[in-house]
Amino acid sequence: MADRVTVIGWDGSPLTAAARAALGATTLVAGAAHHLALPEVPPTAERIRLGSVALAARRIAAHRGTAVVLADGDPGFFGVVRTLRDPEFGLEVEVVPAVSSVAAAFARAGMPWDDAHVVVAHRRTLRRAVNVCRAHTKVAVLTSPGAGPAELGLLLDGIHRTFVICEELGTQREQVTVVTSDKAADHTWRDPNVVIVVGGAVAPGRTAEGGGWIAGRDPGTGPRGWTLPAEEYGGDLGEGETQPLRAAQLARLGPRTGDLVWDIGCGSGAFATESARAGAAVIAVDRDPDACARTVAAARRFGVQLQTVHGTAPHVLENLPEPDVVRIGGGGAAVVSAVADRRPQRIVTHAATRDAAELVGRDLSEHGYDVECALLQSVELDTRHWTEKERSVAFLLSGVLPDRPDRSP
Repeated sequence: MADRVTVIGWDGSPLTAAARAALGATTLVAGAAHHLALPEVPPTAERIRLGSVALAARRIAAHRGTAVVLADGDPGFFGVVRTLRDPEFGLEVEVVPAVSSVAAAFARAGMPWDDAHVVVAHRRTLRRAVNVCRAHTKVAVLTSPGAGPAELGLLLDGIHRTFVICEELGTQREQVTVVTSDKAADHTWRDPNVVIVVGGAVAPGRTAEGGGWIAGRDPGTGPRGWTLPAEEYGGDLGEGETQPLRAAQLARLGPRTGDLVWDIGCGSGAFATESARAGAAVIAVDRDPDACARTVAAARRFGVQLQTVHGTAPHVLENLPEPDVVRIGGGGAAVVSAVADRRPQRIVTHAATRDAAELVGRDLSEHGYDVECALLQSVELDTRHWTEKERSVAFLLSGVLPDRPDRSP
């Protein structure tokens, strides 16, 4: 096993005394090509071109002597330190950090970043990274080949964002470009790069004077409660919509950061807005233009980002990006069948009668979903006289696709 492993971050600035000392004493150096070309790397040291960090870790673990791993930016921030510290390799590491590429990108843009979300985009996580960009006003994306600015722009179709693209930070080829998201696919971008994605309404609770108190989106803004009463949405939730039903639907779907939620038949915009408050990206669909307008107004009021699509399901769903979870507020069995064909992990809907519930449940079962159904009855009381004000009854149906486990971000 290597006697000592030092991980050195590099941001293009001169190496610190501690970094130079570690390099001067090392017998093995791992890094990218531009790291191995640094003049401080001893000519007698064994060199490993860093591709797979796990493979490099195995070679370091088998090395007798001292080892240095060079990495861009802060190697402890979405970097190599996590892999090197895996118990499989038994390595103990010392870290000499540098300025992270995210911090450098925001510095080049002259922007604060305590209110930004930071995501990593690989081919397998690209869609979820895009969903975060849909849902939030400021996101830094650490890209990779095949999951870069062009792919981000293509998948953000219909959502206007501004891209600040920082290529090869810290090198002589460093370049910062500002483009709109729809133009990003028109260029070829050099790796490595970081993309700052900005746009949409500013969330409440963030001001230029005071800033926030927590990095990323402030979870404490807006009214307290997972679901809010009708008064918060103008007093009229529309036919079939009630707060208890909405709470049960949200509980069954569990929208979260990185998800894309379809809300079909968005009505008042309550469900769509509350899914967005949970951090998910949301596409709200309704054939009634007034419903779309109410949904936009609700989202604006609560400072969340969502997209509305005016049209009739199921036809309007054909060109929408793939959902993770779907709430069907209207449209009947034809819409349920069309949604199930797209294979979201979870679907929730409701029916007014048992016969209608059986029809929907049978359709979901035929599409391979595990189906649950519950009869929900709620009674609202006037607490001044403790008399009944309103009674609602609905069959709540949910389907879970067993062969498609919940994705993690």
